[in-house]
Amino acid sequence: MGEYLLSDEISALAARVVEENAKAGRKVATAESCTGGLVAGALTEIAGSSAVLERGFVTYSNEAKMEMLGVAQDIIETFGAVSIACVWAMAKGALERSNADVAVAISGVAGPGGGTQLKPVGTVVFARVVRNQDGDPEGELKHFEGGDGPGGRAEIRRQATICALELLLP
Repeated sequence: MGEYLLSDEISALAARVVEENAKAGRKVATAESCTGGLVAGALTEIAGSSAVLERGFVTYSNEAKMEMLGVAQDIIETFGAVSIACVWAMAKGALERSNADVAVAISGVAGPGGGTQLKPVGTVVFARVVRNQDGDPEGELKHFEGGDGPGGRAEIRRQATICALELLLP
């Protein structure tokens, strides 16, 4: 492999996402908060990613989630930005505002500050929405360790990026 900006582990996974989605004829969209575009960035490191990555939204603020992705204000006020309800709305919004076949959304507390007892640092939520697929929303809440150690913020963002890329595998 060539030189990559991101780790070899992330780049290898991104290459699989590009290859397998290209084979399946699927386009993907990302809606990222705490990862700040790392998932889209990982995909664009791969030659041929233009056949797969349709677009990426970096909606770091609550306002951006509402304006760019159509997340309802009452979802954020009731459940918070780091909630399954919020990421599901983010993923749905990304799908509605793109030509992608599948969208993944990520929001979390990367630290070192911002954590609460209910949502400590390292809490990250994910959702995936597939176009024309009915059924319950797919959402997941994870607690990543290492957020309080040195390099903790980077470690949480790294683990969240890997998890989101895995969700984009067909």
